Amino acid sequence: MNDRLIGTVSRGVRAPIIRQGDDISQIVVDSVLAAAESENLEIRDKDVVAVTEAVVARAQGNYATVDQIAADIRAKFPGGTFGVIFPILSRNRFAICLRGIARGAKKIYLMLSYPSDEVGNSLIDIDSLDAAGVDPWSDVLTEAKYRELFGVVKHPFTGVDYISYYRELIESQGCEVEILLANDCRKILDYTDCVLNCDIHTRARTKRLLAAAGAKTVYGLDNILSASVDGSGYNENYGLLGSNKATEETVKLFPRDCEPVVARIAAGLKEASGKDVEVMIYGDGAFKDPVGKIWELADPVVSPAHTPGLIGQPNELKLKYLADNDFKDLSGDALKAAISGRIREKTGNLVGNMASQGTTPRRLTDLIGSLCDLTSGSGDKGTPIVWIQGYFDNYTM
Repeated sequence: MNDRLIGTVSRGVRAPIIRQGDDISQIVVDSVLAAAESENLEIRDKDVVAVTEAVVARAQGNYATVDQIAADIRAKFPGGTFGVIFPILSRNRFAICLRGIARGAKKIYLMLSYPSDEVGNSLIDIDSLDAAGVDPWSDVLTEAKYRELFGVVKHPFTGVDYISYYRELIESQGCEVEILLANDCRKILDYTDCVLNCDIHTRARTKRLLAAAGAKTVYGLDNILSASVDGSGYNENYGLLGSNKATEETVKLFPRDCEPVVARIAAGLKEASGKDVEVMIYGDGAFKDPVGKIWELADPVVSPAHTPGLIGQPNELKLKYLADNDFKDLSGDALKAAISGRIREKTGNLVGNMASQGTTPRRLTDLIGSLCDLTSGSGDKGTPIVWIQGYFDNYTM
């Protein structure tokens, strides 16, 4: 049996600062090859090389201005009055988008979900909600009622009162605003029959419920800048979803045309090393902060593109289950040999097999995306590329 003692290793790879027009595929290839040479590492078959969506979009120049967002809003809501419902609470992710939405509107009914937004940013402590006797499933709170019950509540991480922040931002664009808190999307129809729903992962259901309830006009944030407006960047699948603040007047959109990027990286690494390397582009890693209760899941997908070898889910056995059950009477080398033999013998899909219970039934791209997001970070590490080795190994390899 193989006695190699190191399993999965994830390394952040430093790269140059990426600018619009750069060949991102070649930069990734060159950066990984340089890292391998500098650290005396060997590229292996089934290594994974991942690059963050942010630098892919930057290289593509996939940006839009507040004015371009406003132009699309005016085209889609010519009356100028509409509901903006279920946005996330974020200066980075949504504030600049909201500035563009407000610039293209006359009056907005801003309806926020509570006690937190879709990704866990809190407006109200849930215990305070219980103490006030508020039922978030049915009760609609006006801004005045919210203040009466809860006063000024600031985000625990950012220190921002998002209700005041969003109000001031909208009004700064010369747009009138009325703020509500509710969790049933259909409640907005008591105020307007034109709606822009800004939720991310529940957007299809929200659109369906609104249409069935008689809404006249329904667009999602994925429909805003789904095509170029006045020369803007765009994303045909996700629109403004997955965008980030670039400047006070621009946003960087989620990257598009990503499949050719991963294909070129894989081909470049194959040509240089002779190895078949899996490649993916990754965004938010879909993990939850246990203190702030915030999900790292503001992108519409974890991976907008990846090579075919990353399709599927892990198909693994739970070693501690085998040790505590099937081989509970064994120890030492005998236990090691028995478990190794069972791993080699595994065939087919293990879903439903008791020996696989507790293994993570998530897609490979979502699991690896979490590993990449945690490895690269979102600050000043300067490692937008992640090189993973041994991810597909098991106890016998």
